[in-house]
Amino acid sequence: MTTRRDFLKTTATIGGVLLAGADTLRAQAAIDRMAAPKARAKMNVLVLGGTGFIGPHLVRHARARGHQVTIFTRGRRDAELPDDIIRLQGDRNGHLESLVGKQWDVVVDDSAVNPDWVKQSTALLKGNVGQYLFTSSTGVLYPYLKRGLDENGPAPLEAADPKDPSASYGVAKARCEREVMSAFGDRSVIVRPTYIVGPGDTSDRFPYWPQRLVKGGEVLAPGRRDDPAQFIDVRDLSEFMIKLLEDGKGGVYNAAGPKTPILFREFLSQAQAALNTKATFTWIDDYAFLSEHKIEESIPWAMLKGNDDGMMSIRNDKAVAAGLTFRPLATTVRDTLAWWQTVPEARRNAPKFEITPEKEAKALADWHALKG
Repeated sequence: MTTRRDFLKTTATIGGVLLAGADTLRAQAAIDRMAAPKARAKMNVLVLGGTGFIGPHLVRHARARGHQVTIFTRGRRDAELPDDIIRLQGDRNGHLESLVGKQWDVVVDDSAVNPDWVKQSTALLKGNVGQYLFTSSTGVLYPYLKRGLDENGPAPLEAADPKDPSASYGVAKARCEREVMSAFGDRSVIVRPTYIVGPGDTSDRFPYWPQRLVKGGEVLAPGRRDDPAQFIDVRDLSEFMIKLLEDGKGGVYNAAGPKTPILFREFLSQAQAALNTKATFTWIDDYAFLSEHKIEESIPWAMLKGNDDGMMSIRNDKAVAAGLTFRPLATTVRDTLAWWQTVPEARRNAPKFEITPEKEAKALADWHALKG
């Protein structure tokens, strides 16, 4: 594999934006790695996962800081990772043999939603690992019945409505947290990210906006102008998790950005400026109309009402005090667009966007007809 130090900077300007695809992203990763200062003390890090969305960024940053890294995966997915990481193979569902008899300073559990998986891994590792960091979710706070929830907000362990997927997901993550804290006590670290965005996104949620804005024209802007938005760049999240472990901090942290609250209209305005596009926005603030046209979420916007009212207003004070930092929104938007242009053509041609071109065109036409 070509080393990141042997990179070639290639650039192409589209609409005033630097869009050089995979070579530029690899070059930037190399720059980030060379610029990252080494940690004061080297850690031996085990990552349960490491080839999904968060994992590659976390592994690369940990190596850039000088830590030794081992990943534990099923071996079904590849990722661009440093050559010198140690790879162990197994399955969270009872096949942990490759972890037996080994020791690490810290473990990052980056692949669990099933509390039984966490129970097995914590039972096996609690005598062989110093700290256990679990990647949870602000979803544990669901239902978001009020705004401004912090780490002390209730994290239900039973779903009020088992048929509600948000409730089921939040409860599963909360039970995972409980397993970690039960096994590791004050040596446990729980990080609860909000919607994770940036290069390598395994969903098609956030990439919608950069690719749509760069196309220009009339853009459907859903929601009320004062709807708040929250998200966290995957690189900021990864760096924060490694910092918590380096600093030996325990506890629970909501990893939500940006640092200060942002409204969705501000997000669109800043994203448009970052991409230097000529898009014009048609705001549709009627939730009922949007629901009729099956537009209820397009991250970082979501329809805020009922159980979701406080979803985009999670407090991040504790995480910021512990060292969570944030890249400029423009950087996240540009890098996401550059990365999106490198994903397989089949995915780009059939993305799972909430707002499809057909859906957008129909909603805009109906909205204009409604408003005369």
